[in-house]
Amino acid sequence: MPSRREIFAGVMSGTSLDGVDAVIADFAPATDELCALLGATHVAFPSSLRDELLALQASGEDELVRAARAANALADLYAMALIDACTAAQVAPHDVVAAGVHGQTVRHRPLEGWTLQINNPARVAERAYMTVVADFRARDIAACGQGAPLVPAFHAALFAMPDRHRVVANIGGIANITDLPAKGSVRGFDTGPGNVLLDLWSLRHRNVPYDDAGAWATSGHVDPALLAALLAEPFFAASPPKSTGRDLFNAAWLDRQLAQANWRGRAQDVQATLTALTARTLADAIRAHAAHADEVLACGGGVRNTALMAMLAAELPTMSVVTTDTLGVASGHVEALAFAWIARETIAGRAGNLPAVTGAKGPRVLGAIYPR
Repeated sequence: MPSRREIFAGVMSGTSLDGVDAVIADFAPATDELCALLGATHVAFPSSLRDELLALQASGEDELVRAARAANALADLYAMALIDACTAAQVAPHDVVAAGVHGQTVRHRPLEGWTLQINNPARVAERAYMTVVADFRARDIAACGQGAPLVPAFHAALFAMPDRHRVVANIGGIANITDLPAKGSVRGFDTGPGNVLLDLWSLRHRNVPYDDAGAWATSGHVDPALLAALLAEPFFAASPPKSTGRDLFNAAWLDRQLAQANWRGRAQDVQATLTALTARTLADAIRAHAAHADEVLACGGGVRNTALMAMLAAELPTMSVVTTDTLGVASGHVEALAFAWIARETIAGRAGNLPAVTGAKGPRVLGAIYPR
């Protein structure tokens, strides 16, 4: 049995609102790797919870009570996922030093000095019988940072090489990049929508929550005029540090862009154009801030969209665009592993943020600890 002092768990439910990913990792593996994945699980959101979390992205009637109830429902799913992951890893919950449980972001307003992740970490600790580290973003924001993205520090620990310039492209609901030069400081920022608009448009027009492999987008055509209108969003041209979420990229934003463009075309052409928007904004960010990179490592749910991945590769012909799976790290596990790692840093009293990424005044130990 690996030393219990090195076994950590990570739980993530991202902007895509598809469910909960949980991992158990050993950070003292027998190899020279940073960590070894011991077990993992995915628990899908019940449709009622997904709908409520989506509704809570905007103000509504009795939202405090609804948010508290959603937090309890989420906590129960987090605990279930953690226990299932422990079973898969053949690890007892009490052998896990701590679980990093991010929570579900419903508002992100760093310029106003706050962010909100729905969660009930005390309930998770009680039901999963393990120490929980949560509320990771608040301390960075208190230090005048964006509070996001936080995963670049883990990307650097896992993927940085002294002789190769890499970029990690994390394509979740929102997309972000981490620049890992062979020499120099690590940088990173949110680039804009990943899957969030693609999923929204697919659900609206086909009642299907996502575009499987980008097949629907492939049936349409990218409209250059519409793409140009979408790219005019000021966020894309803003200098980092920067972060974003559904506060900006939501149904109202998309409907406004379509109305201003006087769009009268086919729904599948919008899907194709939105796919191109994700690829173009990722590529533009890489060209602007990591133009000499050798390799782009993609992770997150977006890597399953083969149309999107093909567009991204076409945008970056001088770079090798591959998934983290090629390095033995499952693309769907990277973010949950990141929060396991950040929980480990928190327990050790080490900083988990990168000021060059978030804009914080300095390194900060992230999160609040809820003992089991």
